[in-house]
Amino acid sequence: MRAAVLRTPGPIAQDRLAFEEREVPEPRAGEVVLRVRACGVCRTDLHIVESELPPHQPALVPGHQIVGDVVACGAGVALAGGTRLGVSWLGGTDGTCRFCRMGRENLCDTPVFTGYDRDGGYATHVAVRADFTYALPAELDDLQAAPLLCAGIIGFRALRVAGVEPGEFVGLYGFGASAHLALPVLKAWGCRVAVATRGAKHRAFAERLGADWIGDALERPPEPLDRAVTFAPAGDVVVAALGALRKGGVVAINAIHLDRMPQFDYDLLLWGEREIRSVANMTRDDARDFLMLAAAIDLRPETTVFTLADVNEALRAVKADAIDGAAVVTMDEAVSSER
Repeated sequence: MRAAVLRTPGPIAQDRLAFEEREVPEPRAGEVVLRVRACGVCRTDLHIVESELPPHQPALVPGHQIVGDVVACGAGVALAGGTRLGVSWLGGTDGTCRFCRMGRENLCDTPVFTGYDRDGGYATHVAVRADFTYALPAELDDLQAAPLLCAGIIGFRALRVAGVEPGEFVGLYGFGASAHLALPVLKAWGCRVAVATRGAKHRAFAERLGADWIGDALERPPEPLDRAVTFAPAGDVVVAALGALRKGGVVAINAIHLDRMPQFDYDLLLWGEREIRSVANMTRDDARDFLMLAAAIDLRPETTVFTLADVNEALRAVKADAIDGAAVVTMDEAVSSER
């Protein structure tokens, strides 16, 4: 197998992932080995590569939005060869801690994360826990399915954490891979959507996807929001979203890493039973519910495709906000193209 391996985290201006030839992994009990067809590029991968999240492994294959075919099964797993499955960020839980017992496995005390605690999908093959894989809608091809597996699922969970109700006015702050998938979900729920994001290109993208109001990253919509979700890893954006809320509204922070949380005026911005909530990981129920919804509403992500050989360039494109929608890496060594 061929794998893109991180050994020296640091700024992605320099190629951080180096290519290695390895033996295809043998599945342990409860695992499957997948031949990777595609892997989405997530901003969390960028945080790992640039060491904004502390390293968990001395040598790591990142990538956690994986679409692949079953090629081998470990003991206790009965899946037909060639079965297409998806893999996401949450790669395993202990199943016994208080949070798992409460049905809140996203808060597990000893979680295992794909492409962080164990090798992920920037490779031709990957071993994963079979009980943390997902059936994928046949209507979605590999490139469309890959971004749904984290960007889509975590955006969906963020809407749940924010408590969005049908017909509400909801703000999306930042408009990348996750937010562009949340917008059609909100539209399917009859919500009006405000998008606040930096860059004329992203604002034009939001307009094309049907946002009802569009402004700059810190700009306030013309009327108070019922809910807001922040996707940019910047504390200033959280404060801007808080300032746009009605009384009793909620801001959900959809970021695994935040640069800082600036001081703000309690009386003006938080008083009135406004709330700030963080979004932590996802559950398997979130994944299954979202994938079912995505198929029902014909949710098809916009993707820019990179080959595995260009994975460092894909990470740089994500950092620079240089693409609309999601970046996806394929194992095909053909010239990169756009869908």
